Amino acid sequence: MKKVLVVVLALVMAFAFTACGGSDKDSGDKVKVGCIFIGSINDGGFTQCMNEGLEKAAKENGVELIKKENVSDSDTQASKDAATNLIDQGCTIIVGCSYGYGDALNELANSGDYDDVTFLHFSGPYQNETNMENFFGSMEEARYLSGMAAASVTKSNKLGYVAAHPYTEVQIGIDAFTLGAQAVNPDVEVKVVYINTWGDAEIEKAAAEQLISAGCDVLTYHADSTATQLAAKEAGVYTTGWNYNNNVAGDYYITAPYWDMSAYFTPTFKAILDGSFKPTGDKPFSTYGSMKSGMIQIDDFGNAVPEKQIDKINKIKDKMIAGEFKVFSGEIKYNDGSVLCKEGQELTNEEIWKINKEVAGVTATSK
Repeated sequence: MKKVLVVVLALVMAFAFTACGGSDKDSGDKVKVGCIFIGSINDGGFTQCMNEGLEKAAKENGVELIKKENVSDSDTQASKDAATNLIDQGCTIIVGCSYGYGDALNELANSGDYDDVTFLHFSGPYQNETNMENFFGSMEEARYLSGMAAASVTKSNKLGYVAAHPYTEVQIGIDAFTLGAQAVNPDVEVKVVYINTWGDAEIEKAAAEQLISAGCDVLTYHADSTATQLAAKEAGVYTTGWNYNNNVAGDYYITAPYWDMSAYFTPTFKAILDGSFKPTGDKPFSTYGSMKSGMIQIDDFGNAVPEKQIDKINKIKDKMIAGEFKVFSGEIKYNDGSVLCKEGQELTNEEIWKINKEVAGVTATSK
């Protein structure tokens, strides 16, 4: 009888120990990363790109992701609630995957209540020297290359651009795309429609159709969904993708500037885990990725882009990686005649992030 009691007692104790996580390292020891997304992780665009980068980095570093999808980045309280809920679930790293989360994350990071939490924020101006870093990248590089591709297939010399907001991040892309197109064909025009939202498929499609009606035979976009690609395919005009190398336009797809976010998240998670993480406080961003670092990518080119032109694009790409080609260099003027860059000048990253207008050759309207 004593033997039976001893065995039963031992089994009970072993079960209790296991239930508490004592023998399951995966359940209790993993660092938790809270991810706040503006859209669905299967949106085929920006959020999916972010999610895949996070998933790859999480696997490399052995951390656990906890996700909140479809959180409005125009509602600071909703952003703050999402972040604090993730912290309450045990997350010690919070990633804000859209510009508009900055106000909320900045408030929390500097409140004194969450000094043991690391906040990582995509785009925007917020960073500190202890627990908040912002990150972005030189997307003007890939945008320039996509502009070269667009100019090589247009017949009308009119390129259309569906753009989220008249904000620096967007205008940098517009200007870089235009400069790349003009390098191939000085006669091209770039027509921009600002839709005043980061993502609304219905509005994006309407803007794309407006540009097609205006004679644009190649489209590009800075918005979250693939609606512009779909509108281009329906109309039989060419298009680039954006954010994610996701071709939904079939033969009308020519390429896409996109992000490989694992190039940022993988080393950053590692640094947080080994205790070496420290925001740089550099302006305008703590971390600024590039083609050289691998964060900025350009997709393969569609059949419509001539091989001769692809060779030229790849040569410029190689120069970018080698640090021998800067998009914003030499004489560049805004479309109002004012000077963006002087002859012999090369804009610094901080100067690039002061861009607030469109370059010559661009006409812009709002939806």
